Amino acid sequence: MKIEVLGSGCPTCKKLFELTKQAMAELKLETEVEYITDIQKILEMGVMSSPVLAINGKAVLVGQVPEVEKIKEIICSKQPATDTFSGGCSCGGKC
Repeated sequence: MKIEVLGSGCPTCKKLFELTKQAMAELKLETEVEYITDIQKILEMGVMSSPVLAINGKAVLVGQVPEVEKIKEIICSKQPATDTFSGGCSCGGKC
């Protein structure tokens, strides 16, 4: 899984980046969260506002900074179902 936070570098974008890293840590997922400030990359993704949370190259959250629990739900919903006994998500059913 590839996780990116894209933004201009403003405090709001940085907050989404920090909350996303926190969500990953709480879910005990070792995937690195990349912070991208390249405006061209944001435009290539087809979004017109930031911050952007992208998973596997697709924008899943645009223009908002939700609570960490919501970010965890989004991440879990994009995880491949690998274990039906843990809620169908590799985060161990913690969502």
